[in-house]
Amino acid sequence: MIPPEGKMTDTVNRRLRVFLCHTSTDKLAVQDLYKQLVSDGIDAWLDKEKLQPGQKWQDEIPKAIRNSDIVIVCLSKNSTSKDGYVQKEIKFALDVADEKAEGSIYVIPARLEECDVPDRFSKYHWANLFEKTGYKKLLGA
Repeated sequence: MIPPEGKMTDTVNRRLRVFLCHTSTDKLAVQDLYKQLVSDGIDAWLDKEKLQPGQKWQDEIPKAIRNSDIVIVCLSKNSTSKDGYVQKEIKFALDVADEKAEGSIYVIPARLEECDVPDRFSKYHWANLFEKTGYKKLLGA
């Protein structure tokens, strides 16, 4: 569970860092999620908000994934059927998750709408953000 204000309880006492993985067609819904997370005191990373002009996004995105405490993979009918860079982001996040301690939560699939969950997420329980308690359950992770 995330302590009040999204702060970690470790000795560093810093805000939880969360990377938002999504497809460009879901940008508006993910921006709303970003705003909710930030208002709850979480250091969320969204490309549109965090990338600076002139930065090489192909370098910055993997860095942001690796430096995150949690990666929320936003799933929708669009993202589960779309080819492109989002699939590379997901693969990279799952590779980083394999390096984490057994039982730790690093990747959280979050459905933005009713949609099929890809096989590669079958071992993870997902949050349904379109349900009334979905966001609260996400924060609980």
